Amino acid sequence: MSDISNDFINKDEQELIHIIESILFAVGDRVNIKTIKEALDISEKYAETLLKKLQSEYDFNMRGIKIVRTDDTYQLATRSEYFDYVKKVLTNYNTTTLSQAALETLAIVAYKQPVTRLDIELIRGVKSSSSLDLLMDRGLVEQAGRMEDVIGKPMSFKTTKEFLRLAGIEKLHELPEFENFVNDLEEHLDEKMEEASEQLMFTEKINE
Repeated sequence: MSDISNDFINKDEQELIHIIESILFAVGDRVNIKTIKEALDISEKYAETLLKKLQSEYDFNMRGIKIVRTDDTYQLATRSEYFDYVKKVLTNYNTTTLSQAALETLAIVAYKQPVTRLDIELIRGVKSSSSLDLLMDRGLVEQAGRMEDVIGKPMSFKTTKEFLRLAGIEKLHELPEFENFVNDLEEHLDEKMEEASEQLMFTEKINE
């Protein structure tokens, strides 16, 4: 065993869980499962078991944070029920914020993806090239390939894994009223403009 593993030989399972929690908190970003297993010199399967137990502890006690898994990475994130409260505090610390136009564009991409630039502009009623470019620069939106069944085969766009991470979710269906919103948007693009704006609030937590 490595020198690191010797430090953990006599550690009980609960302490290992506490160590993993400390790692996730200190990094403050996604941590690959391999990094965790190597740090504790344990198997990947056992590391996953410990992470699940830590998440169960958070859920049972309704802690303010949760563990979000994205592929083979794990990260501490704010529980969605408390976003509004956290947002009030973060607002005072924001130094580089997204504009309202960018937030609107991001919400449209998130709810209607894959979506073309023209689709976005039809919904917003204004040109959205600069907002879309900004979101791609921030790593929140990426190209999703050309729409082969649309005249001109325009490029489509979708949100990234970074967007999921910052939103504190693992899957798109976890977005507020996702399925209902998309169905309505498809049927009544113009009528749903105001409703779309209301849904934008969930994205404000990414203003870091």
